[in-house]
Amino acid sequence: MASQPASRRLSDAPTIAPTAKIHESQLGAWTEVGDRCVFNHVMLGDYSYVERDSDLMFTEVGRFTSIASSVRINPSNHPWWRPTLHHFSYRPGKFGFADSDQSVDDRIFAWRAEDRVVIGHDVWIGHGAIVLPGVIIGNGAIVGAGSVVTRDVAAYTIVVGNPARALRSRFADPETVARLEALAWWEWSHERLARMLVLFQGDTGAFLEVAERESRLGP
Repeated sequence: MASQPASRRLSDAPTIAPTAKIHESQLGAWTEVGDRCVFNHVMLGDYSYVERDSDLMFTEVGRFTSIASSVRINPSNHPWWRPTLHHFSYRPGKFGFADSDQSVDDRIFAWRAEDRVVIGHDVWIGHGAIVLPGVIIGNGAIVGAGSVVTRDVAAYTIVVGNPARALRSRFADPETVARLEALAWWEWSHERLARMLVLFQGDTGAFLEVAERESRLGP
């Protein structure tokens, strides 16, 4: 059986595909942004990556989060309370209703900016998923491929479907979830993560036992 090709080595500087478009965004260390991604006012935490053709707007992403290809996070809402949903009411210059092409109604854009999506640490968002404005996704959660997330997702919960519904917790024992949250391993230094790598590759119970014991003794 052929071995898998080696992955490109990242660094503490973000790796951004040449075809990606990044606007007013902050990218952490060891991050990667794939081809044709579009970021608009995004904070991407350390070690997180976003695969090709994904579009994120007004979004905070934690550390170690994995976002698959063709994901849309925080697609813009339109002003549903106005007589019209169309852009001409808040981009009048674009359609010749104002003197300047740059004329905009800043109230709508401020409203969109406030309706941020917040994604926790160690989250996995599957291919083609959509996360609607204002949603909060807890640490360790999984969003199934093609799901449309319309409401908050609890930590370590798997959600699937349209609209996305909770399928189950990643761990049958609620205590495991509580212990992982309390441990907050995603805040560890690069050196400590490297030292504990073998434990990350094995059983969660064994990992917690060793990591908790080490944490009690100090970093």
